[in-house]
Amino acid sequence: MSQILILIVVNGVAWFIIHFGVSVGLLKVSDLTFSNHPFLKKLFKSYAWEDEGEFWERKTGVKEWKDRLPDGASLFGLGYKKKHLAAKSQVDYPKFILETKRAELTHWMILLPVPLFFLWNPLWAAWLNVLYALTINLPFIIIQRYNRPRLARIQKMKERKRTFKK
Repeated sequence: MSQILILIVVNGVAWFIIHFGVSVGLLKVSDLTFSNHPFLKKLFKSYAWEDEGEFWERKTGVKEWKDRLPDGASLFGLGYKKKHLAAKSQVDYPKFILETKRAELTHWMILLPVPLFFLWNPLWAAWLNVLYALTINLPFIIIQRYNRPRLARIQKMKERKRTFKK
């Protein structure tokens, strides 16, 4: 077997283990962790420069391409499906928002092991793995950062309407 083919197989197996391991591992993290952990609160905060997700639409056109990407929960039959908001009750918005946090953290954590690929790959192949990791994960991070503030805004509007009706 050629050395390049061996690298492709080794890197493919490594990426599969990382993707699947991180995804399944984060499914086991309690929902409360995503709401209460100080580091995660800061990570998931929508910053002023993001303009409640509109920055991502202006710079990447996320609204045009986000629905074409697969939802990992649908692909593997694990976790909460985020492709579409299935229902629109008061319970659904907080759950959907929480799952955008889980998805975003999943994709950030998949990026963390990237430096390990420099241990066994020639430099050119290691950089190809960096490119792969960024290309595969950044679009999903952008989608979560775009969707979450929009969902939170809708949730607040619905809560105000409900309070107003009482």
